[in-house]
Amino acid sequence: MNFKMQDKQNQLIERISDTHLIVGVDIAQQLRVARAVNFRGIVVGDSLSFENNEEGFIKLLNWIQELKRLKKLDAAIVGMESTGHYWLNLSKW
Repeated sequence: MNFKMQDKQNQLIERISDTHLIVGVDIAQQLRVARAVNFRGIVVGDSLSFENNEEGFIKLLNWIQELKRLKKLDAAIVGMESTGHYWLNLSKW
């Protein structure tokens, strides 16, 4: 039996619980935009724009930590698109 990519994706989705904050990051050349949702996909807080540098990444981390604190969540999952090479700095940081 072949393991299907959809099965893997379903397994990952099933691991998300009501204690997770899900953060999606839209990657662009200059500014990135992050948006957070809960495990049901309901938007949590306002979106965040940040730059592609350490100061911007710290701003993102602080924003995530504050949303987790406000919503009493234990963990965060961050996902981003791999647009060109612009995502590499954030990914490695």
